[in-house]
Amino acid sequence: MWKWIIVPGILYTALFLATMFIFGSTSSNAIEWIALKTGLKTWLDKEDSGLFGFIFTMGGLILWIILMLFYFSLFKYIFLIVCSPLFSFLSEKTEAIIEGRKFPFNPLQLIKDMVRGIKIAVRNSLWQTVYILSIVICSLIPVLGWLTPIMAILIECYYYGFSMLDYSMERNKKSEAESIFFIGNHKGLALGNGMMFYLMHFIPVVGWILAPTYAVVAATISLHPLKQKSVAN
Repeated sequence: MWKWIIVPGILYTALFLATMFIFGSTSSNAIEWIALKTGLKTWLDKEDSGLFGFIFTMGGLILWIILMLFYFSLFKYIFLIVCSPLFSFLSEKTEAIIEGRKFPFNPLQLIKDMVRGIKIAVRNSLWQTVYILSIVICSLIPVLGWLTPIMAILIECYYYGFSMLDYSMERNKKSEAESIFFIGNHKGLALGNGMMFYLMHFIPVVGWILAPTYAVVAATISLHPLKQKSVAN
C-alpha cells in the first residue's frame, strides 16, 4: 500500500508547511490588531508594569497557539474532505489484509463512502469550531486561559480520530447515528488515534508524510477486534 501512503503524504506535507507559514504570520498580525484596537497595548505601555506585561505576553502566546490549532483544524478537515475517496480505499484495503480476503471493488460503494466521509468531516469540523471559538474566548482570561491549549488539543484529537474511525463504521453498515453513538461510547479509541496523528508531527518530514494515512490504518486495526467480537456474539 506504499504508493497510496507516500504520494498523498508528500502532498499533505507540502500543504502543511505552506499553510502553517501563512497561518503563523496571520495569527501574529491578528493578535497585534486586537491589542491595538482594544487599547490594551496602549494601556500596558502607560502602566509600564512587569507583571501585567508578563501576563499579556503569556496571554498573547496562548491565543497564538489556539489560533494556530484552529487554522490547522480547518486545513486538516479540507484535506480530509478532498482525500475522502483515498481514505475509504485505505481503510477497506487494511481490513482486507487483516482478514486475508479481497473486497470486490464497487464504485457505487466507494462514492457512498466518500459522501459519508465528507458529511462526517463537515459535521465534526462544525462542532469543533464551536468548541474552539469558546476556548478562544476563555484563553483571554488571565492565568486560567493558560490551560486552554490542552483543551483545544484534546478536542482536536477526538474529532480527527472520530473521522478516521467512521470509515470502518460505514463499511460495516453502521448508520451515521449508530457511528456517533458507538464512537461516543469509545472515546478513548478516537482520542488515542487523534493523539498519535498529532504526535507524528513531531517527527519532521517522515512523520508528516505518514501521519494522515497511518491514522486511517490505525483506526481500522483498532476497530477490527470489536467487529470480531460483535460477529461472535
